[in-house]
Amino acid sequence: MAKKPPTRRPNRYERIIEKVFFAHYSPGQEEVAFDREEFESTSRALKIPLPKNLGDVVYSFRYRTQLPRSIQDTAPEGKAWVIMAAGRGRYRLVAVRPLDVRPRDGWAAIKVPDATPGLISMYALSDEQALLAKIRYNRLIDIFTGITCYSLQSHLRTTVPGMGQVETDEIYVGIDKRGAQYVFPVEAKAGRETLGTLQVGQDFALCETRFPDLICRPIGAQFMASGVIALLEFALTDGELTITAEKHYRLVPPEQLSPEDLSDYQRQTE
Repeated sequence: MAKKPPTRRPNRYERIIEKVFFAHYSPGQEEVAFDREEFESTSRALKIPLPKNLGDVVYSFRYRTQLPRSIQDTAPEGKAWVIMAAGRGRYRLVAVRPLDVRPRDGWAAIKVPDATPGLISMYALSDEQALLAKIRYNRLIDIFTGITCYSLQSHLRTTVPGMGQVETDEIYVGIDKRGAQYVFPVEAKAGRETLGTLQVGQDFALCETRFPDLICRPIGAQFMASGVIALLEFALTDGELTITAEKHYRLVPPEQLSPEDLSDYQRQTE
């Protein structure tokens, strides 16, 4: 008889967030508030080392890994827990209807002549920086949206009422042929990290606070296998987050863009 694989022991982040959650949770709740400072007393109570960066506990469950199963199982049917900022050092676990914002496999990648300067490719300090640079130098936001766009600021960090501090990887502003003006907050993910609905929701709140006169169209960017760049656009429909567009792009040397490729793309516009 085959032996069952050993059960994985929860790591210290999981043990901390689990204890904090159940210290506040009552059956039927769809919102649980807590303070980051609670991690200190919780670590002492559990007799485990205090994380050097308390904020990384929250960041981990917001962007890198799933909440412990014991927490997930308390969510109402059809909903899932997400961690939202609620002010400086304060957070809320809120049960929301989940939306899978991961790029879909199997999409054809559109070839775009690579205009990334060689020095940028050589010396980008992280995959995320490289992704943002490739999007910027190849004007992929313009191509994706069909709007003339300009990078306004990288890593915009600001305060949103009711949320506290939020950060967006890059902000673009744009104008279309009718003169309408837009703001495009861009969230870029590479490596282990994946796009999340929480960040997109914060982007809408940021636009409402800082750019109330512009049309807000959040964009998610994800490095995929073989260097393909996936771009997704989001909207709020009746208060629910939706995906309105998705395209995949492959940056190639100009000589790799064949006449057959160009002919295919032309037929798609007819």
